[in-house]
Amino acid sequence: MKRVYLGEFEEIVLLTVAVCYQQAYGVSVTQEIERQTGRSVTFSTVHTTLQRLEEKGFLSSQMGGATQERGGRRKRFYSVTAAGSQALQEIQQVRSLLWSQVHPLALQPGIA
Repeated sequence: MKRVYLGEFEEIVLLTVAVCYQQAYGVSVTQEIERQTGRSVTFSTVHTTLQRLEEKGFLSSQMGGATQERGGRRKRFYSVTAAGSQALQEIQQVRSLLWSQVHPLALQPGIA
């Protein structure tokens, strides 16, 4: 299988969809990213990234039912595909391998 390369924000969005599990839609993903990272993100940025990850085959989506609180509009719910799960596992393995090789003093400020 070809190695997967995701941008940092794509990785965060993909992981957040997994965290939200069956409640992953644009607003919930945006709020969870802000909660988990302390990073301010716009809905449009998250929405564009969700669409891009779906086009790449890492996410799938389905429309939920219409609700009165949303004025009859439906939510698009996202879930991680097998390819998305595989990509996240590969990313985690690479990061774990690299972290395991960092010398204990390498990240100490002022130590050369």
